[in-house]
Amino acid sequence: MTRAIMHGCNGHMGRVITDICKNDENIEIVAGIDLFDGIENDYPVFKTLDDCDVDADVIIDFCSAKAVDGLLDYCEKTKMPVVLCTTGLSDEQIARVSQVAKTVPVLRSANMSLGINTLMDLLKKATAVFADAGFDVEIVEKHHNQKLDAPSGTALALADSINEVLNNEYAYKYDRSQERKKREKKEIGISAVRGGNIVGEHEVIFAGTDEVITFKHTAYSKGVFAKGAVEAAKFMKGKTAGLYDMKDVIAAK
Repeated sequence: MTRAIMHGCNGHMGRVITDICKNDENIEIVAGIDLFDGIENDYPVFKTLDDCDVDADVIIDFCSAKAVDGLLDYCEKTKMPVVLCTTGLSDEQIARVSQVAKTVPVLRSANMSLGINTLMDLLKKATAVFADAGFDVEIVEKHHNQKLDAPSGTALALADSINEVLNNEYAYKYDRSQERKKREKKEIGISAVRGGNIVGEHEVIFAGTDEVITFKHTAYSKGVFAKGAVEAAKFMKGKTAGLYDMKDVIAAK
């Protein structure tokens, strides 16, 4: 049995993960962390991690970027494994994650779904074929109108997977409105759409001469991300220090 602390337990994803864990005999949420206390929970809820006095095996984080600094400080101090799902981290925070992972087991993924992580591998294979053939690469991501960060962490992760094959020689282009010029060969365009209650849609376009190949992933509910986070938490129990991602979880299946 994996005992987990839910960081951001009263947010939407925290509640979804709580419900999933109720029906999973291999994991239990033993405590929650949230500033908002207007929801009844089956476990004790604390304002901060430092207030929490419940023993656990792992922390599942679905909070906000501004809360990640305190989370990393706590994990570094206690050596508590953490599944870090919050997106929109700054470059400084990402660097801090890598530093903390030298002494703490940290799993960080921009997207927890099985489909997205499989898509990343497919994109690497496609890039090896299409880039040398002169195809342009564009990514379009769509999310609900309440999402704060743009582009999404998943869109950036997809771009990084492509750029890895390209020796990281391609630049990311987020906005074409400020200049009138032709598209550069070595760039990956990333566009963000915000509207309605779109859970998450990512489209990767390889555009060549007279043909276009499109890879598309659509999430119809946040349950796909929550389920991935739960599986990751069970995977992280007892792990040694290091930086892990969803590929490690999938490989262990």
